[in-house]
Amino acid sequence: MLIVPGFLIAILGICWVLGGEQGLALPGMAANIHDNPLSYGLAFAGAVIWAAYCTVTTRIAGGKNGVTLFFMLTALALWAKYLAIGGETMAFSYHALIYLVLAASAMGFGYAAWNVGILHGNVTVLAGASYFIPVLSAALAAVLLRTPLSLSFWQGAAMVCIGSILCWFATRAKPPESTQSADQVSATTPRRNG
Repeated sequence: MLIVPGFLIAILGICWVLGGEQGLALPGMAANIHDNPLSYGLAFAGAVIWAAYCTVTTRIAGGKNGVTLFFMLTALALWAKYLAIGGETMAFSYHALIYLVLAASAMGFGYAAWNVGILHGNVTVLAGASYFIPVLSAALAAVLLRTPLSLSFWQGAAMVCIGSILCWFATRAKPPESTQSADQVSATTPRRNG
C-alpha cells in the first residue's frame, strides 16, 4: 500500500525541483525542458539505463566486476570524441590536476563500491543509502561551485527521499512467518484408527 503514495511523492518532488523558484509549476517545467531538451533527455535516458544496469548486473555478471572495462571503454569513447570533434585546448595547472585526481578517484571508487555492493552486498542497505546520495552530491556541488541551491530544490529533494523511503519500506522482503515443518505437524497430530 505504500508504493503508490511513495511513488507519487517522489514524482511530485522531481516536478517540484524542475519547477524552479515557482515550485510545482507545469508551464515552468515545460519551458525548462523545451529550453534544453537534450539535457533533460540525456538525464532521463541515464536514469533508465542506470536502473536497467542495476537490475541485470547481478544476473549476467557472474560475480565479476566490470567497472575497469567500463572505464576503459568510456575513456576510449571520450578520447575518440575529443579527437574527432575537437574541443577547447587543455590547460594543465596544479589546481586542475588536483581536481582531476580527486574527481577520478571519487568516480572510480564510487562505481567500484557500487558494483561490489550490487554483486556481493546487502542490496536493501545499498538502496536505502543511495536515496540520500543525490542530495549530498548536489550539496557538495553547490559548495564547490559556490552556487546556492533554492528552497524549492531542497523541498523537492526531501520529497524524493521521503517517497523513495516509502517505496523501500513497501518492497523490502518480509521475514517468513514461523511455521512448523510438515514432519512436526504430522508428529503432533493424533492419528485416527479405522
